[in-house]
Amino acid sequence: GYRDWMAREARKLGLDGWVRNRPDGSVEALVSGPEPAVQALLTACRRGPTMARVDRIEERLTEPPSEPGFARR
Repeated sequence: GYRDWMAREARKLGLDGWVRNRPDGSVEALVSGPEPAVQALLTACRRGPTMARVDRIEERLTEPPSEPGFARR
């Protein structure tokens, strides 16, 4: 449910990027957009959806996604 929730939140904020599960069970995302919207999503992700357990969030700067919109992979 975390990926679906995150994709909905990112779309509400008008962000570009994607979210996917990793083989180890963690979630990975690439997020791009205006700084206030990105920060709002990061704040929401630290809480997560109801019943989610968020142990940590790692942030790294990288190139923006090549496609517009936000996808769940």
